[in-house]
Parts: sequence; structure tokens; C-alpha cells
Amino acid sequence: MHTWHWHNWQGLPYLTCSLLQDWHHGFFTHQFWPRSPQDLTKVLHPEASTYRLKQVHGNIVLTPQEIHSKLSAGGDDVSGEDDAALALGDGVVSEQPLQAVWVASADCTPVLIGDVSTGRVAALHAGWRGTAAKIVPGAIARLREQGSKLDDLRIAMGPAIAGEVYQVSVEVAAEIGASITPHEEEQKILDALHELPNSPLLEDPNPGKVRLDVRRVNVLQLESLGISGEQMAIAPYCTYQTPEHFFSYRREKEKKVQWSGIVSD
Repeated sequence: MHTWHWHNWQGLPYLTCSLLQDWHHGFFTHQFWPRSPQDLTKVLHPEASTYRLKQVHGNIVLTPQEIHSKLSAGGDDVSGEDDAALALGDGVVSEQPLQAVWVASADCTPVLIGDVSTGRVAALHAGWRGTAAKIVPGAIARLREQGSKLDDLRIAMGPAIAGEVYQVSVEVAAEIGASITPHEEEQKILDALHELPNSPLLEDPNPGKVRLDVRRVNVLQLESLGISGEQMAIAPYCTYQTPEHFFSYRREKEKKVQWSGIVSD
């Protein structure tokens, strides 16, 4: 069983996962707000360069080189301090050592990936839309293009809203469910999800609504690629139900985030 550990930096708490022990990484809490990824990189590795994106709830995954080329084409600031100057996307895959890649989340799932053979890493923002669009399998495809083997990947999903409190419409559930079932009709997709062992779909008392475990859907997507359960870990924290540590957009309706990052070796 993979373990999660609390650490303190100047009295502020952040989480790490034993699965990613080979890398400097952290799932940071709201106590670090409003520090930027540049500041947080110094917590993990002072010599690393920082990469982040303007997140758009999609499945675009970029490398640092692609981020530089997109921004330099517009003559923009590539340091990422100015939100308007950021490239659009929801995932960053490293290309060389000492690249810190970051994603922001409130209820969506932050996913950090490391390759024990190449030392390369990825940080992904997997909300329901990104999950429906298979952002995590897409990032893994990019890692494989760089020479990664599936068996070498280690994947940690950080604090996110838990299925038992995440109410969505049946339409949204079907859109996400289509990523892990061959069916196209809404009811057939929902039926297939219900029949899965440890189903990501839970009942909701309101008509037309269900509860959905987005992290579980991501696990099922990864399992379908041939990635084993031992290569994955899910943080035992729900952002909605842990107000002492995490922002939740569902709970507070405020656009505040916590950052998750990992530094390549």
C-alpha cells in the first residue's frame, strides 16, 4: 500500500506520496495561497525551472520547449508570473532534468507522474472535462513518445472532490463514462458504469443526478492501458470535506486553488 506523508515548510503543510519518493514533489495545501509556482519550486528544488499553463479544462499536454515556442512567438513573458502570458493547456511533460511542472486545482484531480527509468515527470489537471477527454492517457502517450515504458510509470492522484459528495447530471456522467465503455447511448453507458466492480457511479436522491468518482474513472482509464494498481496511488483526502487544508470550489464558490508540482531528475 502506498503511503501519503505530511511535510512542513516554514510551518505550512503539504503532502507527498511514497510512490513518487524518487522525485522532489508536493501536493500543496491552501495554506500556501497565494504563493506562485515560482515560489513553490524553491520549496521543492531551488535550482529547478518552473513551468505551468493557463488551464482550460481540456486535454492539451505540452512540453517546456513547446511552451517556450508558443510564448516566444508572441513575445510574451515565459516565466509564467502573468496569467495572460501563459500558454493554454492542462498538462506539462518534462524533457530534461530540473524542470518543475505544476498544475492548479480546487476540486479537480491533480495528477503527478514520474518515470523511474528516464526520470521524466508530468503534472496534469484532470477535471471532469479533461477526464472525459482522456488527458492522463494522452500525457502517457507523450511520455511513451519520449521513450517511457508503461511499467516504469508511477502515478499519484492528489486531493480532489470525492465521489460521495460530487453530484453531476446524468449527461455529464455519460460523457465521462464514454471514456471507459464502448457504448454510445447515455443509458447504456450509465448501466455499464453501474455494473463495474467498485463502480465510479453512486446513487443520488435527486432525479437526473448521480454522484461520480472522477479519480476512479482515471484509474479505470489507466488500467485499460495495462497499468497496474501498484503503479497508482490516490490521496485519501477530499477537497470538499477537508476545509482545514484544501480549497473547494463546490464548497466556497471562490476561484482559489492549491498547487501540485514535481521536479524531473
